[in-house]
Amino acid sequence: MADGSGKFWGGLLIGSAIGAAAGILLTPRTGKETRRKLIQSGSKLTASVQLQADRLTDKLGDQLNEITESAQKTIGDTTERVQEAIAAGQEASRKLSQELKMAYPLGNSLPNSTDASIEEESA
Repeated sequence: MADGSGKFWGGLLIGSAIGAAAGILLTPRTGKETRRKLIQSGSKLTASVQLQADRLTDKLGDQLNEITESAQKTIGDTTERVQEAIAAGQEASRKLSQELKMAYPLGNSLPNSTDASIEEESA
C-alpha cells in the first residue's frame, strides 16, 4: 500500500458514504421512505467495505507468501554457503596437518624459537 492506493480506496469509501447520505437526506421523501433508503445505503456500504477488506486480505496474503518464499530461499542459500565454507576449512586443516606430519615425522620435534635462542646463547 506504499503506492497510496489505500488512501484512494479509503477516500472513495468515505466520499461515497457522505454522498449517499447527503443525497438521501436532501431528497423530499417521507420519514419511512428515507429510513428505508438509509438502510439500503448502509447495506451497500457494508458490502463495499467487506469487498475491499477481502481484496486487501488476499493481497496481503499473497505478499506474505512471496516474502516467506524469498526468506526461505535466502536461508537455504546461506546455509549452503556456510556448509561449503566449513567443508573448505576442514579440508584446508587436513591438508595442513598432512603437510606438517610429512615435514616433521614422528620422533622429530617441531622447531621452537626458545630452543634456538638457548642454543645461540650457549655457543
